[in-house]
Amino acid sequence: VQLQASGGGLVQAGGSLRLSCAASGLTFSAYTMGWFRQAPGKEREFVAAVSWSGGSTYYTDSVKGRFTISRDNVKNMVFLQMNRLKPEDTAVYYCAVKSRGRGTYGASRWYDYWGQGTQVTVSS
Repeated sequence: VQLQASGGGLVQAGGSLRLSCAASGLTFSAYTMGWFRQAPGKEREFVAAVSWSGGSTYYTDSVKGRFTISRDNVKNMVFLQMNRLKPEDTAVYYCAVKSRGRGTYGASRWYDYWGQGTQVTVSS
């Protein structure tokens, strides 16, 4: 399984970025996909997840109303649209594949495969 994240960069507070994650080596449409982030000196934290069909989405409270997760099961891709970015959103963002049939979407230990991460920096 390979996950390739892209789309990070430097943006001013209030700006937007769209992260993409291309997946290969798995039946993509069978898995819940998630985005996590890790800021310097902090633990990796859950950001958002989308169910296999795209019909259900989940967000950590700090990004609700600003971030939108989506997926394209034809192109085997998952996206994270980030609007109204804040300096506290600065982190390395990772996409991940959740284990089927067990665990909760918000805990990193239930994700089996991870991308390499893409840096998001929000300046004030």
